[in-house]
Amino acid sequence: MTEKMMTFQESDIDENILKALAEMGFEAPMPIQQEVIPFVLHQTRDLVALAHTGTGKTAAFGIPILSRINSASGRTQALILAPTRELCLQITDDLTQMSKYIRNLNIVPIYGGANIVTQIRQVAAGAQMVVATPGRMLDMLNRRKVDVSAISWLVLDEADEMLNMGFQEELNAVLAATPQDKRVLLFSATMPREIEAIARSYMRKPAEITVGGRNTGAAGVNHQYVVAHAKDRYLALKRLVDYHPDIYAIVFCRTRTETQEAADRLMKDGYNADALHGDLSQAQRDSVMNRFRSRNLQLLVATDVAARGIDVSDLTHIINYNLPDDAENYTHRSGRTGRAGKSGVSIVIVNIKEAYRIGQIEKQVGKKFQQISIPTGPEVCERQLLHMVERLKNTEVPHEDIARFLPAACDRLASLSKEDIIAKFVSAQFNRFLAYYRDAADINVSLKKENQSAGSRTTPQHGSARLTVNLGKMEKFNIKKMTAYLLETANIAHLRVSNVDVELCNTYFEVEPQFADVLMARFAKEKYLKRRVRIDYADRGGRGSMQGKRYAGGAKTREAFFFNKRKKSPRKKY
Repeated sequence: MTEKMMTFQESDIDENILKALAEMGFEAPMPIQQEVIPFVLHQTRDLVALAHTGTGKTAAFGIPILSRINSASGRTQALILAPTRELCLQITDDLTQMSKYIRNLNIVPIYGGANIVTQIRQVAAGAQMVVATPGRMLDMLNRRKVDVSAISWLVLDEADEMLNMGFQEELNAVLAATPQDKRVLLFSATMPREIEAIARSYMRKPAEITVGGRNTGAAGVNHQYVVAHAKDRYLALKRLVDYHPDIYAIVFCRTRTETQEAADRLMKDGYNADALHGDLSQAQRDSVMNRFRSRNLQLLVATDVAARGIDVSDLTHIINYNLPDDAENYTHRSGRTGRAGKSGVSIVIVNIKEAYRIGQIEKQVGKKFQQISIPTGPEVCERQLLHMVERLKNTEVPHEDIARFLPAACDRLASLSKEDIIAKFVSAQFNRFLAYYRDAADINVSLKKENQSAGSRTTPQHGSARLTVNLGKMEKFNIKKMTAYLLETANIAHLRVSNVDVELCNTYFEVEPQFADVLMARFAKEKYLKRRVRIDYADRGGRGSMQGKRYAGGAKTREAFFFNKRKKSPRKKY
């Protein structure tokens, strides 16, 4: 194996690229770059590189390829495949910056959701490097609009993500269309069997470089979890967010419906949040991502699929509103923070019956999870108060602008002591927030208790299945109306609905166990007032209660609490 490169000047990198790297702020190569750059420059073998997103992979393959590209030739010499439009554009932007001093070099992105005719023209004008998503690339190949017969490099970036998104057939077709003598560079965060199959079929005795460990979580991430009842999941999310005033995070949900519902509730409660999922148009996705990257959004609520390929710097937290279906997805989620040598936190919200899965994921990703407490009301208030005081202390004062007004203000405050002024100011800014959390219940759940109390609404009666439906008082339901609606819509002989608990946004109820799955299947395509109806087991993360009007107070509190005025995002209709 080639020796590590400790500085960019050590290896055979084009001087024009070194100049651009210096302007981009590159000082010393990151671990993946130390090993991959000299290998690609001085070896001829294919390569499998295992590293998480955010570890500097684009520069690791981009720098050596750009150093070897013949910009005098208009033929396509390098093809880079990425799972999503966002990652495709980001790679293109990074490579364009690195090659800004290389004359006559064209790097063209090809992806779905954009005008294919424009992309065809860009390629026809000459594209030494093409960065593409698998589906659109195959479309271009089938139309004979991209000539890959002369490519020397094929890069598969986030290969495991491409397979997770169902691009196996497209990848096979694109790989089969490329010449045998090309070099293949495969980058992946994990090494599932499908990646090993690609390596066996399309790569020639590839070397393997691993940064971190195989199928392990990112090194800079602190993994934590909290335990709450399923009904309190949203409350737990709010507490975690409120306890970290400067949070900049992605909140991961499992389904599109849950993603939109969580984002809607956060926006209604005054948070800078929005949703990203597959039901959005490309224009809507771009708008949300632009606002998030510019930090006009603090919280991006997303599905796993929609967030794939997103590379956002300086995320402080990843919050798993629900656990993903497998450890690989958790690895991808948590790896979006703690990048480029920085630290980050990944927090999982679980209920009692999900808690056992934490141990399973610990073993699979090789990381220990720390159980933390959901912040109590007083803890949240103390953290927010100290944050507010710190911001006040660090506020820059435009002395010249306010000098003419200060004497009058001082006269009005002359009768008050310093302590009185501070107390009154803090009260004016903080009273609503304090009132909201003053009587907030402790929603932590102890795992040592094997059974919940008999009165808990998430504990079904013996021999019953406890379910939840995403309809409640907001839709004018009461116990009688909900019971009738469930029975009439399901139309299942001998079905009995009992222990109905109607809340603001959802309802809990019980049925005999043999009817549970049948009932959920009957409602799978049901809509109420043009809204999709969703029934699930209550212990699988049904939506939590908003507990009446207290949440409206929370929204107003946050708007009054922060010094920076927040722009209200228009509510979208999808």
